Amino acid sequence: MRHATNHTQERYHTFKNEMQTFIIKGKRLKNWKTFHAEFKKEMHFPDYYGENMDAWIDCIDELSDEPTILQIENGKYLKENVPELFNAILECGAFVNYRKIEVGEKPNLIIATDY
Repeated sequence: MRHATNHTQERYHTFKNEMQTFIIKGKRLKNWKTFHAEFKKEMHFPDYYGENMDAWIDCIDELSDEPTILQIENGKYLKENVPELFNAILECGAFVNYRKIEVGEKPNLIIATDY
């Protein structure tokens, strides 16, 4: 069994190294203000980022031209304490992928959380 675990970890590291990965700490997202501040900082959104979900979608869309993992740590905490923020990440992330499909591009955004 140990061999399988090592093999799985190897594949994960290889996969992760092939994709740009951004880690968002769910416990830092307390309200919309901290949500936008944390995403701007961690994902290097431009200074003109409008701090609303339309602007979030546009910035994520631009960043996900290449395969991208958006890793949300403490997703369970976020879902239980500020569910509107948790749902916004999932719904708007799905929309980013859908928008790419509509114009014939590959959906490149993977959202992962520990929930």
